[in-house]
Amino acid sequence: MSLEIERKFLLPAYPQALIESGQIKLKSEERIEQTYLALAGDQELRVRKIKDMSTGEITYTHTFKKGHGLLREEVEYAISAGIYEQMMKIHQAIPLTKNRITAIWSGRTIELDLYDQIQLMVLEVEFATEEEALQFEPPDWFGLDISTNKEYSNKKVWRELQERSF
Repeated sequence: MSLEIERKFLLPAYPQALIESGQIKLKSEERIEQTYLALAGDQELRVRKIKDMSTGEITYTHTFKKGHGLLREEVEYAISAGIYEQMMKIHQAIPLTKNRITAIWSGRTIELDLYDQIQLMVLEVEFATEEEALQFEPPDWFGLDISTNKEYSNKKVWRELQERSF
């Protein structure tokens, strides 16, 4: 099981000016549909359908995560379209949808998640160690640090989406 170490920020505005000035270099954009199959305490099982927006290639993943905040254990592997469709048919849930833009800023990879069903933009930065994550000084344009705020977790947003849809 690998360890995911990341900080998340509530992005107040899309950083268009930084992109145009070359301070942020866009690498890729993906369209993600994400559905949770099981949620219990600090554990989650989810599936994703991921479309590469430049090539049109579609991949599917199944992920187990445990923990919350800066450090989480994670196991993720590829699944077939057929398995994904079976899980979606059985579960009959509304997927959380977002575009994920991966970019380079100041020599560091960042991910911008732009959600569809809610007005939310989140910026994520992954780190090699917890110490590196804690020492990182984000610029003001990143917005509020929500790394440990469960209010903005994908699973909470997904649950609210399910409640609104039924």
